[in-house]
Amino acid sequence: MNQVKAKKNLGQHFLTDLSIARKICDAYNEERVGKVNTIEIGPGMGVLSQYLFQREDLRFKLIEIDGESVEYLKEHFEIAEGDLLSADFLRLDLKKVFGGEKFGVIGNFPYNISSQIFFHILEEKDLVPEVVCMLQREVARRLASGPGNKDYGILSVFLQAYYDIEYLFTVDENVFNPPPKVKSGVIRLKRNNVEKLDCDEKLFRQVVKNTFNQRRKTIWNSIRGIDFDHEGIREHEFMKKRPEQLSVKEFIELTNIVDRLRNKE
Repeated sequence: MNQVKAKKNLGQHFLTDLSIARKICDAYNEERVGKVNTIEIGPGMGVLSQYLFQREDLRFKLIEIDGESVEYLKEHFEIAEGDLLSADFLRLDLKKVFGGEKFGVIGNFPYNISSQIFFHILEEKDLVPEVVCMLQREVARRLASGPGNKDYGILSVFLQAYYDIEYLFTVDENVFNPPPKVKSGVIRLKRNNVEKLDCDEKLFRQVVKNTFNQRRKTIWNSIRGIDFDHEGIREHEFMKKRPEQLSVKEFIELTNIVDRLRNKE
């Protein structure tokens, strides 16, 4: 088997520039403290994997949904039993991959499911201290953008509540096979010290989603779909703003205000 055929339905674009592959791998676990459990999502033909295999500080597993890629990896790399999982990352019970131990994530994420991957990681955020990944540049910029930026959105807020996010570098289209129609971006996420938000986290998610789903409206107009005493917040300074203007801290504050008014007797 010389090459895996990229499959459009899996969002496969195989990186061909080895210098970029090495650069991505070098950006992961820079501190090099002890053995680090690691998952690579969608290794494809192993362009990142080959550099991960060279690092003695990593104990990692490859997660690949494409059967053809699985066969290619088995043929071209010496992979220990149980370290190559033919599975859908989105359906994995992440608690079981390393027996409940923490693990980092690295990969060239398929563009069509990159947001879903992050939502799945958020479900087990306390297990995932670091993520280094390549994805569509527009999405990468959105996740790393702060308040006041037009790229700032729902997933930006959710991730930045628990992670510090850094946009590392841009990757051109011509270093992929097949080349995508857009540029890619590499970002690094590192878990912050927030164990739990200082608010009702379920309501926080609802507030963020409600406001950004109507992002052209002011907070006053977009938040009215939530059941609470709206008159009690009409004059608050947030009400004239739009969601992209609020920081994570301000969304937490807004959530607590809504929570108090929602529970008012």
